Amino acid sequence: ISEMNKDAQMRATINQKLIETGERERLKELLRAKLIECGWKDQLKAHCKDVIKEKGLEHVTVDDLVAEITPKGRALVPDSVKKELLQRIRTFLAQHASL
Repeated sequence: ISEMNKDAQMRATINQKLIETGERERLKELLRAKLIECGWKDQLKAHCKDVIKEKGLEHVTVDDLVAEITPKGRALVPDSVKKELLQRIRTFLAQHASL
């Protein structure tokens, strides 16, 4: 449990540093742009429409829709986008090694 607490504490520290420096917001904007550029947003939008057609608008809540599309949304993120974000985070961490 102590190791899990250390990991959680380290993630919280890194997240706080990302927020304080504005890097978290820049990463979110980069991700948003890359997902639009690769067609991810359009694919997910189409999937949402399919789910709503299949279940009927009156039978779908926002929570149902989120639960239904989240796994597919994660799976559709291209590896190249994941790798780029990971590299940006690694670079950020290297520049802020005092964490």
